[in-house]
Amino acid sequence: MVNLGQSSFRRILLSRILLLSVPVLLMGEYVTYRKARSTLLETARQNLTESAVRKAETIEQWAKSLKSNLIGASESSMLQSVDPKDYQKFIAQLGQRLPAQVDCLQLTNLQTNQVIASTCGQQPIQSLPAKFWPPVQQQQTLLDDKSVYISLSLPHHRQGKANDQNVALAAEDFPGAAKEGSDSQASLVLSAPVYIRKGNSRQLSYALSLQSALPVQTSAPKGSLAGYTVAIDQDGTILAHPNINRVGGNINAEADADRLKSIVRRAIAGGQAFLHLFSFERNGVELLAGYAAIPSPSTKQENSKWIILAVSRLDYALSGLEEIQQVLFNLIVGLVAASIIATLYLSRDLARPLEKLRDYALNVDTEAPPAVPQNLKIREFNQLSEALNSMVEGLRSRAKALEVANKALEAANKEAQVATKEAQVATEEAQVANRLKDEFMGNISHELRTPLNRIINSIQFVRDDLCDDQDEEMEYLQEAHDSSMELLNIINDILDIAKIEAGIFAINLKVVDITQVLQDAINWQVPKIEEKRLKLSWLKPDDTIIVRADPEKLKQVFVHVLSNAVKFTNSGSISISVRLESRKKSASLNGSAESTTGQGGQRDWVVVTIKDTGIGIEPEQQQKLFQPFVMVDGSRTRSFGGNGLGLAISLRIMESMSGSVTLDSAGENQGTAVMISLPVYHQSSFYFDSQDLVTENGNVRS
Repeated sequence: MVNLGQSSFRRILLSRILLLSVPVLLMGEYVTYRKARSTLLETARQNLTESAVRKAETIEQWAKSLKSNLIGASESSMLQSVDPKDYQKFIAQLGQRLPAQVDCLQLTNLQTNQVIASTCGQQPIQSLPAKFWPPVQQQQTLLDDKSVYISLSLPHHRQGKANDQNVALAAEDFPGAAKEGSDSQASLVLSAPVYIRKGNSRQLSYALSLQSALPVQTSAPKGSLAGYTVAIDQDGTILAHPNINRVGGNINAEADADRLKSIVRRAIAGGQAFLHLFSFERNGVELLAGYAAIPSPSTKQENSKWIILAVSRLDYALSGLEEIQQVLFNLIVGLVAASIIATLYLSRDLARPLEKLRDYALNVDTEAPPAVPQNLKIREFNQLSEALNSMVEGLRSRAKALEVANKALEAANKEAQVATKEAQVATEEAQVANRLKDEFMGNISHELRTPLNRIINSIQFVRDDLCDDQDEEMEYLQEAHDSSMELLNIINDILDIAKIEAGIFAINLKVVDITQVLQDAINWQVPKIEEKRLKLSWLKPDDTIIVRADPEKLKQVFVHVLSNAVKFTNSGSISISVRLESRKKSASLNGSAESTTGQGGQRDWVVVTIKDTGIGIEPEQQQKLFQPFVMVDGSRTRSFGGNGLGLAISLRIMESMSGSVTLDSAGENQGTAVMISLPVYHQSSFYFDSQDLVTENGNVRS
């Protein structure tokens, strides 16, 4: 019976889940929005800082280019040969050849101070100083930057256009709306002397002057993170601004004067960063400004600076946030709807098992059950309590049967304890294997990324044409090639150990000279030995020692061992020796009759010992090195690099060729010796028949 005041299980579950999930969703959306805004703002700050550096470099290069072009033009031989009446034609032609940012070019007679040739009218663009240049040159000398007289010309439109309020307001609201031109920004005026040969000396006759406005970007459209350009002299004079009426003013008169002064101080100190401006635009728009400093092109004082700003409106920098807001709104509506639907299905699925259990319990035959608890607020639980109460009597009748079952359970517990111990051992082994896997994956990912990053960086340098010359390009290409070979070796090691573990590793046995294979491996490692300035001691045996082996796989073993010796030896020497010894004859792994030939039950072996003076290894840790992916000391091994496969692969290769690899070290920092052994291949005779070995030019073939 349904009692008043009780609620449905499904309704309670639905309300609780929604009360928990909806606030979490809203909080997640809010955090995502704040994170997106922070990321966009940080990106804008970084881009504006980089843009300011690029703008500063552009202006600095522009000033240097003007000086270089002016000096070259003033020293032109054509000025010596052209008739003075043709100077106007020469200046016009010169103005067409000079860069496009040159606004005016004039040639002034220094004796009369009259402009005799000009591309912008007869009004002088600069008041030339007296006695700045020597009047006579006894011999021809090349002019330098000190010979150029530089002055700064501010535009004269501040008073002429101050009354045009519409233009001013448009320039304030929309940076870049002002008309660009030679009279819109500050200009550099440069003059260089022109000496005319008269007799044996060169007389100062003319001054060649040019005027060029600062090359600045005066527009910053919405979504652009480059910003518009503002240039400020060290004394606070505004040299460039999208609003031409503010060019020539001082930052002390600006509403944001304190922040602008802070930018000037930081830039002069060598900083390259950003700052928020709140009142630099008179319409109250918040701005982001990246800044950088360059030496002042208008003065030769060493500590004089120009501060270049890349400025953008904050709402322009965060223009992508509107789309993110729309996406987040749609997402939250969809998530709330999905949460409601999922909660409805979940509440139904959770309530249904309880209802089935209730129905089952109510159908069980019982004998005089006790009173059922009441007023549990949830009617399904009340019904369940009545059903469980009806089962109590049936459980009592089965109590005795449970006693018998308990005895059997005790026996089962003992067996379970034994199984638990076995499971613990298996768990420990699994933990060790998992640790080895994690170490191997961490190390192999590092080993793969290191050469791969060098390849990518080298190719990007060449692709982006960042190299100074072809030799540097070849160096980067060689670096990419060497890193590719290193990466290939790592991958080959992984493939080899995989083939070995899968039982598909192929060995192609041939009759070879072991000393020749060893020599090839040494030659492969000589550059690395010389690079670390290690001493190599290796005396090649006079006699040929023949073994039956796969020459490529045998060389791979020697290269692995030599590579470890070089890698773990920071200073000292590496010694290599070859000796023959007799051992008790045993069955060959490959069943070769020739390789087991000997006298008196003995068998000849060749042992190659590679010994270094490196870091060594404790005796109790040595055998672990021959297990795949195992490195004795993870931190030590990682500091030297490696993937833990070299010795494991070498041991499997040597065992497949009836040989062996052993390692001996007295302890840490006492060096390591690795012994590589193979049975010597004996011939029954040296007659030239089809089954004998024949030597030609010191090489052995079968």
